[in-house]
Amino acid sequence: MRHTKFALAAMALAVLAGCGGTSPSAGDQTLKTKFASEVVFGDSLSDVGSYNVGTVAALKGGTFTINGDNTATNPALTGKNWTTLMAAQLGLPAPCAAQTGLQGDPASGFSVPVTNHAGCLNYAQGGARVTEAAGPGHLDPRAPISKQLGALTVPVATQIANHLAAVGGKFKGDEVVFVMAGANDIFVQLQTLSAQATAAGTSAFASSLVSQLAAGATNPATAAQAIGAALATESANPAHTDASVVSAAVTAAVMQGNTAAASASVYGPMVAQAQADGAAAGAAYASANGSGLVANMATVAGQLVALIEGQIVANGATHVVVNNLPDVANTPFAKAQSASTQALVAAMVSAFNNTLASGLANDGKVLVVDVYSTNHDQATNPAPYGLTNVTDLACDMNPAKNPLNSSLACNGSNLVAGDVSHYEFADTVHPTPFAHLLLARYVAEKMVLKGWL
Repeated sequence: MRHTKFALAAMALAVLAGCGGTSPSAGDQTLKTKFASEVVFGDSLSDVGSYNVGTVAALKGGTFTINGDNTATNPALTGKNWTTLMAAQLGLPAPCAAQTGLQGDPASGFSVPVTNHAGCLNYAQGGARVTEAAGPGHLDPRAPISKQLGALTVPVATQIANHLAAVGGKFKGDEVVFVMAGANDIFVQLQTLSAQATAAGTSAFASSLVSQLAAGATNPATAAQAIGAALATESANPAHTDASVVSAAVTAAVMQGNTAAASASVYGPMVAQAQADGAAAGAAYASANGSGLVANMATVAGQLVALIEGQIVANGATHVVVNNLPDVANTPFAKAQSASTQALVAAMVSAFNNTLASGLANDGKVLVVDVYSTNHDQATNPAPYGLTNVTDLACDMNPAKNPLNSSLACNGSNLVAGDVSHYEFADTVHPTPFAHLLLARYVAEKMVLKGWL
């Protein structure tokens, strides 16, 4: 951020973002490359309004940051994400979402027809993965429809295909193409691992409790079957609680002759031991299978490389800017997890970024921007970047103020108390407008050094 050429680009971006400053009075500010358009593929970090419809729009949300132009009260709260700032820097119109809609609960206003918008070239969608369709917020057949937003989460592979279909199968070569994706593949894989580890822990808990209760029965083998069946039946009850599951197992044990188990002083220590056994089994499962997630992220990065080379560059794009993953392990989301999970996230990010960098290293038409390095530095050394808080959320997630529990519904009316204009995070993973400005500045710097600005 100290390069002379970049300083000029950064000052221009500051003006565009409403953060003060004046245009330099000297120096050639003519863009080296005059781009005809900006095409964007990615996820929520680049989404400019795919879900700005229905209830989301009514909540004055629509993008994954602090929504709305709040510059009247605070110059840094522009509501703009980095792709909008880059378009302004390049002298291009503000980007618009190529597709909008929601497929969730009709009664909650989360069912809005999917609409394609001709001429809009920002295909990024919150929840989008690289190749898989079901990203965070997408319809989950296991969950009640009333709880679902119904995010479209069109993957990057399909986003690119949709653009090629709209433009006759070829890029013109005069566009700048921005690509940024991969984080949702981390989130989905972590969620899957967590569910599997929980299942392993639950199974170990049940096995431990059943065996302990059956040991004091008249016929331990027969009792184990009866106690296990009672525990399984109550566990399958949608209204069950931990206490009701234990009660069902204990009742079955008493009926099988273990009358002492009716006393809390007897079954209490058994439950505690079963809980310890379950926790150990869950942790062991996560530890044994975490390395697979790291390998998976290298595979996902390889898929993204193949899309960039085989579908974007091979079809005529000449200026492709690819942002790697930021420091996901230092987000509030990751910081709320165990130390082992944080380490796993860091390893997943590293595997993705290393594969991405090596796969695109020799293509002169592609610029890989190392967002991770600057983002990591911001987390550990925020002051030089103008950041005042890199740990807390700027958006108030109280359900009464933010029904979506997401920056997607965050605006100037539901922020936490105090000046949040220079916070890093709007919610647990998404940047504030100021953090988006920092990202745009960094991308602009790298484009200057590449000779593209």
